[in-house]
Amino acid sequence: MAAWGERLAGVRGVLLDISGVLYDCGAGGGRPIAGSVEAVARLKRSHLKVRFCTNDSQKSRGDLVGLLRQLGFDISEDEVTSPAPATCQILKERGLRPHLLIHEGVRSEFDEIDTSNPNCVVIADAAEGFSYQNMNKAFQVLMELENPVLISLGKGRYYKETSGLMLDVGAYVKALEYACGIEAEVVGKPSPEFFKAALQAIGVEAHQAVMIGDDIMCDVGGAQRCGMRGLQVRTGKFRPTDEHHPEVKPDGYVDNLAEAVALLLQHADK
Repeated sequence: MAAWGERLAGVRGVLLDISGVLYDCGAGGGRPIAGSVEAVARLKRSHLKVRFCTNDSQKSRGDLVGLLRQLGFDISEDEVTSPAPATCQILKERGLRPHLLIHEGVRSEFDEIDTSNPNCVVIADAAEGFSYQNMNKAFQVLMELENPVLISLGKGRYYKETSGLMLDVGAYVKALEYACGIEAEVVGKPSPEFFKAALQAIGVEAHQAVMIGDDIMCDVGGAQRCGMRGLQVRTGKFRPTDEHHPEVKPDGYVDNLAEAVALLLQHADK
């Protein structure tokens, strides 16, 4: 693998995943990953442009930012690209009225959306809301539509909480895709449109940006397919087998965000 100076040359913008990179969610709100609060502060004091890019769909953007600020992070709502607001924009533009299979914590994001007589299904990480009854209702809505539309807020396989690994929305999306014979539209990582929106927000081209995440497929692989570089942290959902992934080869592995930021500040934009 090339030296860090070569791998990070020309970087002007940084996209940061949140869960598993900044903090591990869990009971009581979760806890910051060691060194991550100061790493974010160092990055924001630098010449690099920063955007937070999350698939979290259990909390509204406001609630997520409020939690992170309580944990000590320097972050504001307008610095975060998240799937719920992007989904609402799509629903309005296309005249879609969703049946919502989502977590109560994110429902406020959809307060201005017409949900009467649904003509699509929106699915997010509903956690305990993924009962048979709720999944079957979403299935029935889709099967009654002539042209079924399923929109998923992200498509992650699992994520890490302080208590351990947790099943994510992707498994439930796959069940509906299989049962209905359709393919979901993904709003969130690894969708190219989602990454492009984050880059546009900071005015940086893909070849000038690096994504730092714990998800080998959605964070690193998705970023690389868009022309960005991708670094994987060995925190959050990282598994040792990720370093031998048959498809995705990160531009580098780092132990945590603090190490990634130290390398960026040493080598980026050179």
